[in-house]
Amino acid sequence: MTERPVKTVLSVRDLTVEFPSDGGSLRAVDGVSFDLAAGGALGIVGESGSGKSTTALALLGLHRNSGARVSGRILVGDDDVNALDDEAVRRLRGHHVAMIFQDPLSALDPYYRIGDQISEVYRTHSGAGRKAAWTRAVEVLDRVGIPDAARRARARPHEFSGGMRQRALIAMALACEPEILVADEPTSALDVTVQAQILDLLDELRADTGMALLLITHDLGVVSRSADEVLVMQNGRTVEHGPVGEVLRAPAEPYTRALLAAVPRLDGPAPARRPAGEPLLTVTGLSREFRRPGGGLGRDVLRAVDGVSLDVRRGETLGVVGESGSGKTTLARMMVRLLEPTSGSVVFEGRDIARLAEKRLRSVRRDLQMVFQDPVSSLNPRRTVGDSIADPLRVQGMAGREALRTARELMERVGLDPTRHDRYPHEFSGGQRQRMGIARALSLEPKLLVCDEPVSALDVSTQAQILDLLGGLQKEYDLTIVFVSHDLAVVRQVSDRVAVMHDGELVELGDAGRLYESPRHEYTRALLAAVPLLA
Repeated sequence: MTERPVKTVLSVRDLTVEFPSDGGSLRAVDGVSFDLAAGGALGIVGESGSGKSTTALALLGLHRNSGARVSGRILVGDDDVNALDDEAVRRLRGHHVAMIFQDPLSALDPYYRIGDQISEVYRTHSGAGRKAAWTRAVEVLDRVGIPDAARRARARPHEFSGGMRQRALIAMALACEPEILVADEPTSALDVTVQAQILDLLDELRADTGMALLLITHDLGVVSRSADEVLVMQNGRTVEHGPVGEVLRAPAEPYTRALLAAVPRLDGPAPARRPAGEPLLTVTGLSREFRRPGGGLGRDVLRAVDGVSLDVRRGETLGVVGESGSGKTTLARMMVRLLEPTSGSVVFEGRDIARLAEKRLRSVRRDLQMVFQDPVSSLNPRRTVGDSIADPLRVQGMAGREALRTARELMERVGLDPTRHDRYPHEFSGGQRQRMGIARALSLEPKLLVCDEPVSALDVSTQAQILDLLGGLQKEYDLTIVFVSHDLAVVRQVSDRVAVMHDGELVELGDAGRLYESPRHEYTRALLAAVPLLA
């Protein structure tokens, strides 16, 4: 029996995107070509700045009126996106091509109900009335797994969890039944179990509707799990393109091999253990409660951390893992007294810092420092990089000129050009900004460094550089590190011991090798099972 030919729904030929830059032009995408079949899934991978997202935006004509020059052909069916007028491109969006973005909080309007936002998209593209559009919004919310969709459609974005917001964006994209769904880093900010749910949902939608998927990601495990083909980009160009199993198992190009080598793996060798020292910090019976908005008692109190007891040994790296809402970050902030515990103790070098008055706390502040997940929000955009790094030194009484000199030395130590000390955070890449956060945390030569998701938003190559940097600094400065992350493979790579948090409780604690090879708690086993593995 002759097989029916597969319909091509997207054909890109010699796509080039250039942006004006300092009197010249920057070629962000350079001659990229690929096809996408109905029901198929193509993953586009590469480092930050490789041109992945620029390519995705071009498919929907989103570079129009931006000053960008877009050339080549983008055929959606028989229509060339680059040859269509603005009205025709608007009609193409929604019905034929739809997009979901990396950050649902910035893609959703915080003031409007979720159902209204989906309804508006449906009405715009279909001409439906308000009642029919609302019915459609509830229908697609139910389709993507939002429980009690008719009620939750009336909620606003801040009332949804991160995973539910991403489902709402997928529902919005599905409202007009597109042939092609472009997903730009749809799971990078999600913990492993929610990530697995979103990827399962995308797989189901492809199978049920015949929709094609273009998946933009820096996570090669996600591509291995969810794509049929993979296209590897570097500096705007295609480096390698082929079936996902072939490319990931036997890459032909050095760049692809380097990307794969940078990926932390669950099935890799266990990390070399460092000699265990005496406890540097000990938490006992640590709890933290938050009052939910609206006040009240009982069920209006959220216990984010519930009776946690553990120690952090001098010179080790203790990994802390768990899903969003498990209490990881709350625990980390209490360790450095950025949050006061509701009950319990935090003993650092013999002193319970949970009970110290602010004046006495200052004497130990320099020994307890934190590197935050988002360097953009933790760096003042109106202050130069040098000043931001020097600020803790000035607070501790160092003269301004000496503090700035030390800041420049720290910039060089973490791999930044010290001559750029007078630049501002927005002038640097994400990986460079994370290096700034590390430099600032190191300025006071702390004994304990708490890192809260320090590499979660970085591509695998930049992630590997930051992890190598932290490892080198740990040896040089004799640091003890608490490393908080939802990425279990990263935690395995860097940790001596691992603590697993679930619903505010510590459910498992043990040596990294033992815990990953033979987890004892069912929740730990579920977390490990949800991690997407390379083919």
